[in-house]
Amino acid sequence: MTLHPAVAAVRLAVRRAVQDLAGEGPVVVACSGGADSLALLAAAVFECRKVGRRVLGVVVDHGLQDGSAAHTDRVVGQMAALGADETVAVRVAVESAGLGVEAAAREARYAVLAEVAQRASAAVVLLGHTRDDQAETVLLGLARGSGGRSIAGMRAAYDVFCRPLLDVTRAQTEEACAAEGIEPWQDPHNDDPRFTRSRVRHVVMPALEAELGPGVAATLARTAEQLQEDVAALDAIAARAHAATAGPEGLAVSGLADLDTAVRRRVLRLAAVAAGCPPGELFRVHVLAVDALVTEFRGQRWVDLPGHVQAFRDGGTLRFRTAPGAAGDAVGG
Repeated sequence: MTLHPAVAAVRLAVRRAVQDLAGEGPVVVACSGGADSLALLAAAVFECRKVGRRVLGVVVDHGLQDGSAAHTDRVVGQMAALGADETVAVRVAVESAGLGVEAAAREARYAVLAEVAQRASAAVVLLGHTRDDQAETVLLGLARGSGGRSIAGMRAAYDVFCRPLLDVTRAQTEEACAAEGIEPWQDPHNDDPRFTRSRVRHVVMPALEAELGPGVAATLARTAEQLQEDVAALDAIAARAHAATAGPEGLAVSGLADLDTAVRRRVLRLAAVAAGCPPGELFRVHVLAVDALVTEFRGQRWVDLPGHVQAFRDGGTLRFRTAPGAAGDAVGG
């Protein structure tokens, strides 16, 4: 019997992700019950059995929809039926203060997946994002004007997480599920026009395909891959520059001023994050304000940053401190 091409594509992508893993820990698969994650789980079970590695399926209940507990139970049953060696269901509290619901849910989900992976001594956590998800992420980054890092989209791998399906389309995961007799869940949020990503998926992408021709998603994903190489190179240069300019009291202004603008601003971002600024809340406007302390200093007293952090210039040194009224003392760079 000939293997369905979509099933073969998903299995090949997963094989490449798991074949050279170090250690003996299990492979964790994040599973929402949608076509992408169920196809991913089925492929992970097939490929991991060949190399003698266990599969741990995890479903996260965000509690944002009516009947979420019943849906979670259904996904647990599906994961077990597909051959997962162990299944875990986790309920998380989504705190959306300062974030949109989508971003807050994502933050809570990744945090609990990392915790599960740590407790299980997992080799990797597989996520089911596809090429279509990548294209949507690039478009969202363009619309927000968030710079190269955002336009570079989702990384194929970082920390314990891996996205093996970034070269696989959403249509292929749906076809793979159909070929294997798997009934995926249709998340109503994916069709809800209140959510930006839903509008990108159902309105913007079809319009681009209609006006520019087929293959837009693949082109956007390829652009993201190329940009990731550039971002990684700049980040590495910035890390070395940060190490060279940082001292026990802060960052040397003279050393910062000599850096190329793109590198200097990355160094300042690194320093701000090291001082306690939440990375997801540190925007370009904040970095530019700190940059002005280096390149356009006219006696500014300080710059307020997210996380109750202040940047200020002390003679020839750029320093960071906890804002008055918050716990902590002044910190260096």
